[in-house]
Amino acid sequence: MICKDIKTFEEAGQYLYDTPRFTSKHTIEETRQFLKKLGNPDLSFKIIHVAGTNGKGSTCAYLDSVLGCAGIKTGLFTSPHLVDMCERIKVCGQDISHEEFLEAFNEIYRLINHEAILRGENAYHPTFFEFLFFMAMIVFKKAGIEWCILETGLGGALDATNSVVTKEAAVITKIGLDHTEYLGDTKELIAVQKAGIAAKDRPLVYLDSLKTVSEAIEKESKLRGAGKLIPVSAANVKVLQNLSEKVAFCLLDGYYKDVSLCLDTIAEYQVQNAALAVKAIEAASLTERISPEILKEGLIKCHWAGRMEEILPDVFVDGAHNPDGIEAFLGTVKDDGISEKRRLIFGVVSDKDYTDMIREIVISGLFDKIVVTPLVSSRSADVSLVIKSFEKAGAKCVESAANSRKALKSQLNEKKIKAADDPFRLYIAGSLYLVGEIKEMLPSIT
Repeated sequence: MICKDIKTFEEAGQYLYDTPRFTSKHTIEETRQFLKKLGNPDLSFKIIHVAGTNGKGSTCAYLDSVLGCAGIKTGLFTSPHLVDMCERIKVCGQDISHEEFLEAFNEIYRLINHEAILRGENAYHPTFFEFLFFMAMIVFKKAGIEWCILETGLGGALDATNSVVTKEAAVITKIGLDHTEYLGDTKELIAVQKAGIAAKDRPLVYLDSLKTVSEAIEKESKLRGAGKLIPVSAANVKVLQNLSEKVAFCLLDGYYKDVSLCLDTIAEYQVQNAALAVKAIEAASLTERISPEILKEGLIKCHWAGRMEEILPDVFVDGAHNPDGIEAFLGTVKDDGISEKRRLIFGVVSDKDYTDMIREIVISGLFDKIVVTPLVSSRSADVSLVIKSFEKAGAKCVESAANSRKALKSQLNEKKIKAADDPFRLYIAGSLYLVGEIKEMLPSIT
C-alpha cells in the first residue's frame, strides 16, 4: 500500500502529535540505520553538538548568530518550539517555511512502511522528535549548509541526535535535576547521560560549576575517547557591567581573551551560555574565520525567544521550568534594578518538581502577587494543588486565573490602572508551554 502525501502543514503537524499512539523511542543503532536510508545527510556538513539541562538552546542560538555574522551558512535544530513547529529548524537564522516543512515531512513519510504498521508488525516509525530530527537533516543537506548547530532533546547518550556519524565539537551546558525518571535522580547521573555526546578525538566544552558533576562529565568523556576537555567556570569569565537592558563581559583566557563582549538581555545567566558558545568556536577551530569584531556583532545581535524576553514594556517571559532554571530566573529578577513592585504569572506541568520551584519563588520574596494559571497542555498541573503549594511555602498573595489569556489580560489592565500611583513589573515563568501560549495570544490582546 502506498500512502498519499500529506497535503497541508496543519495535517503534518497533527500527524506528528499523534505519533505516540503507534511508536516509541528507538535505539541509536535504529536511528542511524534510518539516517542511512535517507542517504546519510548528516555527512554533508560539520556539526557542533550541544546537550545540557538548562541553557542549551541559548548556547545554540549564540553559536548560530556568530557563525551567521561570519558569513557561514548554518542550520540550527532546537526544541521545543514556542508557537510554530517551524521554529525548530532554521537555515541561516530563519525558520523554514511551512512549504519547506511539509516537503521534508513527506520525504520521511514516504519511507515509512504504513501497511506493516497497520498490520501490527514491528516496522520502524520515527517518534515525534526523531521525525523532526530527520526532517532537519534533509532540510540542511538540501540547503547546502556548512555548519549545523545541533541541540539534543531529552538526554545525550541515547538521544536521537547522537546518531550522527561525526561532529567537530560537543558542548555541555548547565546540569540540573530534570527528567529524572529517564536520566537519573542525581546531577551526577544526569551528567553521565549528557556527556554521552562526547565524540572520539573531538573536543568537549562543558560548564564547570559543580565539582562532582564536572568529574562525572570528565570521566564519561574520557571513556568515550573524547579529545581535549575544555571547562568553562566563573573563573574564566568576568562580568564587566550589567546595564538595564544589556550585560557586558569578557573571557579571561583563550583566543578571545579580554575582548569586551555584550549581550542584548537583562539576564546575567546568559553570560555562561555565551561563554560556552565562544569556547566552542575556539574548540571547533573557527577562530580564523571569526574575528573579535564578528564575535561581538554575533553575540549582541542574538535574540532567543522566551528567555527573559521583554514582550511588552515592563512585561517579561522566561522559560524557567525546573529548580535550576527558576534559580537563574530569580537571580535576574533580583538584579533588575527597578524600584516598583513585581508580579508573577506562574503555570507549570504536573510532572515537574514544582514544589521546589515554588519554594524558591516564595523564599525570594520578589513578588507582591502571584497569579497561577492552568496550561492548555494535557500535562498541566492542577491549579488548586499549585496554589496549595504556594500557601504551604508561605506565600501571602496568590490567586488563580481560568486560563493564561485571562491571567495576562487582567494583569495588563491592572498595570494600566496602577501605572501612575502604584506601578509594577510583570514576569511570566514556570513552563515553556506557558511562554508559548502567551506569545501566541499576544497579537490578539495588544
